[in-house]
Amino acid sequence: MNRKRIWGWWFFDWASQPYATLLMTFIFPVYYAGVAREHYMAQGMTSDAAGASAQVLWGYGLAICGAIIAVLAPILGAIADNSGRRMVWIWLFSGFYVAGAWGLWFLMPGQPNLHLAVMSFGIGLIGMEFATIFTNALLPGLAPREEIGRLSGSGFAFGYLGGVVALAVMLLFFAEDARSGLTLLGIPPLFGLDPALREGTRAAGPFTAIWYLVFMLPFALWVRDPPGPRQPLRLGAAMSQLGRLLASLPRRPSLSAWLASSMLLRDALNALYAFGGVFAGTVLGWPVFLAGVFGVVSAVSATLVSWIGGRADRRWGPKPVIIACALVLTAVCTLVTGMSRQSIFGLPLPPGSKLPDALFFLCGALIGGAGGALQAAGRTMMVRHATPARAAEAFGLYALSGKATAFLAPALIALATTATGSQSLGVFPLIVMFLLALVLLIWVKAKGEAEQ
Repeated sequence: MNRKRIWGWWFFDWASQPYATLLMTFIFPVYYAGVAREHYMAQGMTSDAAGASAQVLWGYGLAICGAIIAVLAPILGAIADNSGRRMVWIWLFSGFYVAGAWGLWFLMPGQPNLHLAVMSFGIGLIGMEFATIFTNALLPGLAPREEIGRLSGSGFAFGYLGGVVALAVMLLFFAEDARSGLTLLGIPPLFGLDPALREGTRAAGPFTAIWYLVFMLPFALWVRDPPGPRQPLRLGAAMSQLGRLLASLPRRPSLSAWLASSMLLRDALNALYAFGGVFAGTVLGWPVFLAGVFGVVSAVSATLVSWIGGRADRRWGPKPVIIACALVLTAVCTLVTGMSRQSIFGLPLPPGSKLPDALFFLCGALIGGAGGALQAAGRTMMVRHATPARAAEAFGLYALSGKATAFLAPALIALATTATGSQSLGVFPLIVMFLLALVLLIWVKAKGEAEQ
């Protein structure tokens, strides 16, 4: 094994993770939720209705991004495999990542352009997802088959560690408390950023972009396209090959069942990540810095459990790891549906009770740990159903399975929230999705399935 190449590949996870940690889950969604709720309340809405409206706009924005990713992912993967080039696509979509992250700086308090913020977030998310397709496609060529699970788990663990470090830097030196204007370290944001304009918190976007540019350097220096012929980009040939792959799915029940199961698992998991910060900010009323501490707990859990999950994957295979993680996430969703600031499953709480906060911290640790291990094991399971020569196409199809219904979970949450008027009950559709995914795993072969 080429250790330098492996470390370079791992650095993509380190470089890209802050988008998920800072912008998708803990810092930006909480800031967005607070700004959007105040904006809607200024228009005459009640606090609950304003929080629900903020969640609905966020949900529909994510749904549109998911639809775009679902349509283009397998096509791009097929083109990359037919041309023999993957690095050029990674750098192209890295540009989307950086531009989208930087655009979040422009969500101002007071008179926010909410639609611009959601659009910028979507551009960066599309960049991250598409770049990930092609970096995942490099995994089968990094090590022998029996070591893939360990490498995948260690990569996720290294990435989550990067997320922890990035989050700690943001909390200590940049993200200000809205009331005091001070960071978690008790100082004003660095570089003269204005707390009154929330510039410390808004800096999460540019910070994420700069982090990515700096830490992709090892990837750029040590990772190259796999050896093989290079061909001109031919859309027709790529679409023909993709068509043959899709036509083979009825003859490959294990792959078909895995793609359907992973579609539900990752869609529901991504919705948990995306709405966790919004839930904390609007239902529990957490300030950004508290949501950030919550993020550190979640990311540390993800780091440890992803590493452990990689070892469990190497010993027992990815399927038992996936099942265990799905059960944990189902239990988390069940708890969230019965949680509010005033009660737990209908049992009233005394005023000022900290029990909801403690339970949501527990949920964060479980989501981080189970989510990280699930994604790492899922990547290994896909390798077991793919060939190195067509890896980008296979992972494009894998991205399709993760995004074909990516509009569904956010849309269902938005619809359920609208119908019930409750953000907690809006999470209920995720329980159904996790349970259906577990049923589909019955038909997935633990050792994969040969291409036919």
